[in-house]
Amino acid sequence: MSISCSELSKVYEGGKAGWPALLGVSFEIKPGEFTAVTGPSGCGKSTLLNILGLLDEPTGGRYLLNGRDILEMSDGERSDFRRDQIGFIFQSFNLLNRLPALGNVCLPMMYAGIQNAEMQHRAHALLAKVGLKGKEKKTPLELSGGERQRVAIARALANSPKIILADEPTGNLDSASSREIMDMLLQLNAEGITVIMVTHDKELAARARRNLRMKDGRLEA
Repeated sequence: MSISCSELSKVYEGGKAGWPALLGVSFEIKPGEFTAVTGPSGCGKSTLLNILGLLDEPTGGRYLLNGRDILEMSDGERSDFRRDQIGFIFQSFNLLNRLPALGNVCLPMMYAGIQNAEMQHRAHALLAKVGLKGKEKKTPLELSGGERQRVAIARALANSPKIILADEPTGNLDSASSREIMDMLLQLNAEGITVIMVTHDKELAARARRNLRMKDGRLEA
């Protein structure tokens, strides 16, 4: 899944001139790359990730996703593309505490209309893949932070995405759990999934194949 961004800008309304979050950001990411996006807080990292994940639209510029201009897609097309092609991993896990691990992993497949038998089989396999075999019935409140993020990774893989977008995926974890999650992301990348990770952790960023460093809404390096 290729990504091409040309002069992307994003201005949020407010005040006389608004607040510019992105200012002329241009780059390309080839299929199968592992890219870390780094920079200080407020530099536009998460805004960029939201645009790449079709959760937000740029104010200006062009974003081609596998050769398609996202601004030319209908709302329904963007929603379907996001559901089927992109997996999200968040710092705060974003799991439903009332559901067990298995139920959380099943959710994206329910929205995609996967039959129950296939959904259950796939969810069990994904939890085993991330090292949580035997914990399918545990709720997030019964799991450690590292285990919750593993559930989130399994959920992100539910619909076999081509791209994983991870926003500070180790931000709430201890050092040992952070390394385990990073190892897992590197393994997924080795299997052919494009991974784009926002992080403040220089050690983790150094393990990515490529770094995009941002500052004040611009791509610095």
